[in-house]
Amino acid sequence: MIVPNISQNAAAVADHYDELDPIYRRVWGEHVHHGLWSTGRETPADAVEALVDTVGDRLRLVPGEACVDIGCGYGSTARRLAVAHGVRVTGLTLSSEQARYAAAHPVPGVDVHLRDWLVNGLTDASADAAWAIESSEHMVDKPKFFSEAHRVLSPGGRFVVCAWLAETNASGWKVRHLLEPICREGRLPSMGTREEYEAMAMAAGFAIDGYEDVSHRVARTWTICARGLVKALLADRETRRLALGARNRIFVLSIPRLILAYRTGAMRYGIFTLSKARENEAPREPGKSAAMDR
Repeated sequence: MIVPNISQNAAAVADHYDELDPIYRRVWGEHVHHGLWSTGRETPADAVEALVDTVGDRLRLVPGEACVDIGCGYGSTARRLAVAHGVRVTGLTLSSEQARYAAAHPVPGVDVHLRDWLVNGLTDASADAAWAIESSEHMVDKPKFFSEAHRVLSPGGRFVVCAWLAETNASGWKVRHLLEPICREGRLPSMGTREEYEAMAMAAGFAIDGYEDVSHRVARTWTICARGLVKALLADRETRRLALGARNRIFVLSIPRLILAYRTGAMRYGIFTLSKARENEAPREPGKSAAMDR
C-alpha cells in the first residue's frame, strides 16, 4: 500500500473538494471521475457517461432495486443510473459543496447525504447493489470500506469498485516521484494494488466475479484536464485566483504526475466486480474470478 508522507483524513478530503469545487466543474464537469474511451473519438462528456454505463452494466441493475453510491460526488452517476434503470439510489459524499449541488438538481428516487461512508448509519442488508467510482482511494480505512459495503448489501448483492491502483511492485523512483506525491497532493490516505484490493474484498466476505484493467482507456482524461485547466487559467481571473491561492492548489502539480504515472505504468485503473453470497450459498474458493479478468 502506498501511503503519503503527510497523513490524510476525511476532513482533508472534504476540504479539497469543497475548495476546488468551481475548478472541478469548470474544467471537467459534474462527473468527478475519469472518462472511458472506446474509439478515442468520444467527447469527454460521452466518455465519463460511458464509465457510468459500464458500472451499470456490471451491476445488472433491476428496476425498483435499492442502491448505494459510495462517494457520490455531485450525484450525477446516481441520477443517470436511477433514470436509466429505474432504481432508487442513496448517495453519500463528504463534500458540502457537492451535496449542495446535488440538492439543487433533484431526480426522483435519488437521495444524497453529507456523510462519511465509514460511519454511514445505513441498515444491515438494506441495499441490492452498490458502487464506488474513485472514492475508495479517499478512505482512511480501506478494509472497513469493504466490510461496510458487505454489511449494507443484502445476500446476493452486487458491488462494483472503480479504483486508482498502484502498479504491483512499483520501483522506488515511481513511488517517490509519482505515487506518493499523487497520494499527498490528491488527499489520498493510501493507494493499493489490485492484489491488495482483492485481498481486502475477500476478507470482507465478497466473491470476486471479475476484474478489468482499463488504464489505457481512461488515461487521456488527464491530458484533457491539463488543456482545460490551462485554458481556464488564461481566460478567467477567478479561476486563476482560486487555483493559485487555494490551500489545495498543490493538486495542480498532480496532473503532470498522473499523465506520467499512466504512461510509465506506475498507476493502473481497475474495475472490480464483486458479489455477496446468497443465503445458503457456499463461499467461492478464494482467488477464483470470472472470465472478465484481464
